Amino acid sequence: MSAPTLQRSPAIDDYAKAIYALQSRGDEPVTTSALADRLGITPGSVSAMLKKLDELGLVTHEPYRGVRLTADGRLVALEVIRHHRLLERFLADALGMSWDRVHAEAEVLEHVLSEELEELIATKLGNPASDPHGDPIPSADLELQERSTRSMETLVRGDRGVFVRVSDSDPEMLRYLAGCGISPGDRFEVRDHQPFGGPLFVLFGEREHAIGGRLAGAMRVELADDDAPAGERQGAAG
Repeated sequence: MSAPTLQRSPAIDDYAKAIYALQSRGDEPVTTSALADRLGITPGSVSAMLKKLDELGLVTHEPYRGVRLTADGRLVALEVIRHHRLLERFLADALGMSWDRVHAEAEVLEHVLSEELEELIATKLGNPASDPHGDPIPSADLELQERSTRSMETLVRGDRGVFVRVSDSDPEMLRYLAGCGISPGDRFEVRDHQPFGGPLFVLFGEREHAIGGRLAGAMRVELADDDAPAGERQGAAG
């Protein structure tokens, strides 16, 4: 399976990718204001581009609500996401670039990566399942298997599991985690969670770290007891 053959531009790719990301957060259409905030541009500019995407058959518009990607639009988004995350993995693994730098480089290169080079990179890397930040890489036939995760900020004392992914939008946050020696795949245990939005004290290996605020919200985890009823888990907080 491949994305539809149409005259695409970096802007079209960026919009498709942004709509996909916002649409994946819930069932509601993606609003103009949400897109403008994510892309850092004016709502007027967004409205003009959404009209073009509608004409190209990449989105459908729901009056007074927002837009959704069509099947073709979803394929465009997944192709760009595949390029981006494969490039991040290549830059990190093959070229040794730190994980706080690969996102910005991949943002540029994702638009010019040929299908031939994409295949060569994927083969050289052994068809990786995730990028350096733990985000899953769509398959060559543009299927994406999302893992069920939860935010670290929702955890309570006694929770344990695996840190699986983190937002790549803040390089400083990534540098902090790297300095702490924390990366996706690491196992953890929550030793305490202070009330009223206070930090979590989390054991990674033999070291305890205080994690709170935006960092805890950006870290996604899988719990060892994810099948336990939420009420039982919350009760463990004491």
